[in-house]
Amino acid sequence: MRYYGNVVRPPSEAWSYILQITYGCSHNKCTFCSTYLGKPFRARPLAEVLEDIEMARSYIPHTRRVFLADGNALVLNTQRLVPILDALNEAFPNLERVGIYANAQDILRKSEEELTALYRKKLGIIYMGLESGDDEILRRVKKGATAAEMIEAVRKAQTVGFKMSVIGILGLGERQRSREHAVATGRAVSAMDPAYFSLLTLMVVPGTELHRQWKAGRFVLLEPLEMLEEMRVMIQHMEGLTNCVFRTNHASNYLPLAGTLPQDKERLLATLDRALAQGESVLRPEYLRAL
Repeated sequence: MRYYGNVVRPPSEAWSYILQITYGCSHNKCTFCSTYLGKPFRARPLAEVLEDIEMARSYIPHTRRVFLADGNALVLNTQRLVPILDALNEAFPNLERVGIYANAQDILRKSEEELTALYRKKLGIIYMGLESGDDEILRRVKKGATAAEMIEAVRKAQTVGFKMSVIGILGLGERQRSREHAVATGRAVSAMDPAYFSLLTLMVVPGTELHRQWKAGRFVLLEPLEMLEEMRVMIQHMEGLTNCVFRTNHASNYLPLAGTLPQDKERLLATLDRALAQGESVLRPEYLRAL
């Protein structure tokens, strides 16, 4: 089991076997993202991937979950993904689920038949960054997809049976478009109705284009309580969801929350109201925040 560079996985994949099948991110233009700077995208040789699976079979034969890295590994064509999934199913008799990162175009360019074939081989959950439901913000941060495209991608994958885990970023619209960001993101999530929706809080990382904008005074970071106010507006505008698991358990967040929407909507809003009333003393200290 060999790894190259930074290897990132979702919090929910903490106990999964992480298998790199690509290096970097095929888009790698988002202004806020530092994860794959200096790590050019390329597909990892299939023979090497299969060798790693054989090593893992010896060391962790009882593996139940696998996560396929790097940034948007679903960009690989179906013909490349199928033998990897076949090898995982053969190596791990107890395998329950394989997860993967994707962007909207990775899903949209695959046919429903292709997605079905991958799903039947236990690729069961796809993690996708929405970031914002506001197209102007998406344009500014160079996301490479519109809100409508991302909604379509989530719906398409869920039609096949995939669980979709969608991620948004608090503060991405800065103060200027905070409300637009919150309202549009809430509405986009409503249109997606994903199995999971989580929020990260923006951290401006040196080396990124966004950091340069911030240093030049062209991007204004929200204060911690403003981030919570933005989250409150987002949750208010999430309507018509069907048992959507909501989390803010990422280390970047000031206030960890957990619930299921719509059942826990009022409780989550009440928790936010109490935190806003109590002030920053109840929030995660800045030195404990991390990506």
